[in-house]
Amino acid sequence: MDNLEQIDKDYILHTYNRDYTHFTHGENAKLYDINKEMYIDFTSGIGVNSLGHNNKSLVEAISNQASKILHLSNIFLIESQAKLAKKLVELSMYKMRVFFSNSGLEANECAIKIARKYGESSNRFKIITLKNSFHGRSIATLKACAQDKMHKHFAPFPEGFLYAENINEAIKMAKERKRVIAIMLELIQGEGGVYAMPKDEVKSLESFCKNNDILLIIDEVQSGIYRSGELLASNLYEISPDIITLAKGLGGGVPIGATMTDKIDIFEVGDHGSTFGGNFLASTAGLCVLETLESFKKSNELDSNIHYFSKQLEKICKNNQKIFIDVSGIGFMRGIKTKDENLLAMIIKKAKKHHLLVLKSGNATLRLLPPITITKDEINQGFIRLQNALDEINAEL
Repeated sequence: MDNLEQIDKDYILHTYNRDYTHFTHGENAKLYDINKEMYIDFTSGIGVNSLGHNNKSLVEAISNQASKILHLSNIFLIESQAKLAKKLVELSMYKMRVFFSNSGLEANECAIKIARKYGESSNRFKIITLKNSFHGRSIATLKACAQDKMHKHFAPFPEGFLYAENINEAIKMAKERKRVIAIMLELIQGEGGVYAMPKDEVKSLESFCKNNDILLIIDEVQSGIYRSGELLASNLYEISPDIITLAKGLGGGVPIGATMTDKIDIFEVGDHGSTFGGNFLASTAGLCVLETLESFKKSNELDSNIHYFSKQLEKICKNNQKIFIDVSGIGFMRGIKTKDENLLAMIIKKAKKHHLLVLKSGNATLRLLPPITITKDEINQGFIRLQNALDEINAEL
């Protein structure tokens, strides 16, 4: 282990605050380290491992595909890609088509390009995003993030991004500013304190955009693929966006991104592309994830487990009022706002000591992104460990 840690330190570019716990295998929401210690995972790889760890159906689907074809150029027909697109469109209940890429930032880059080309004839290119948003780390998507701290070091950035404090200000800006072609937002901000946008404001925004020929882009990179309890948070909000972006949970751990849009005639051959996007391996994994979670939803197990998780979350917030302020988020994308950043750091450290993995978010918020297939027993174990960590903190306060 010591040698492996040193190899990492010697040969990896250090852009992460690395935790050198050496995990070797997992089972749904359980992870095991090299010493065979078991942890409960309330992070799922930052919302990626939607079927948890070592899901038998996903392992089998990937293994079977790997024994046939891993990758071909998108010049050729890819059976699993076509079927995955069909499944996404049918489950979403939106009349759209899909472009596949490899990540959330690529899905958002595609969305930006669609919007820019759509606005070309009217000379509109500006895109409004919201305070505390996060849309990726490429030069364009980094500039789309309405966070000043994200814009250090990497200028010059592409022009055409405007930042609003909230939805109401975004509407006001779109009325006053010329050349606005799109408003882009997360319905549940992952990095911005797990903040869920008010439904009435989102509905008003949708109406405004449609009445003014402004595209509504919904970034569902983290909130999509049943994390909200529905396939898309857009379904939960009862809106019809022009463009939806997806990634993270869609591949269950295999890299994939997707951009869905009803602007099906905007791109022509050669306008956009991806070498690896939607290849045999990634789209096979995505299809397995969707089919598995569709059944999980239809069985009512998903809704039941989300309800159970929410009750435990509210209970732990109520019982630890010296530490927590309130609960935020929707479904299995949840947060608990702490009283300050120091407390948040203590919680994450103490939780790890008690073999529970949790995440941080902005605004001093503890972020919880368990596997969507997490069981009630795993939920119980996770919250027992969290309370044990909080007991230690309470004793020190």
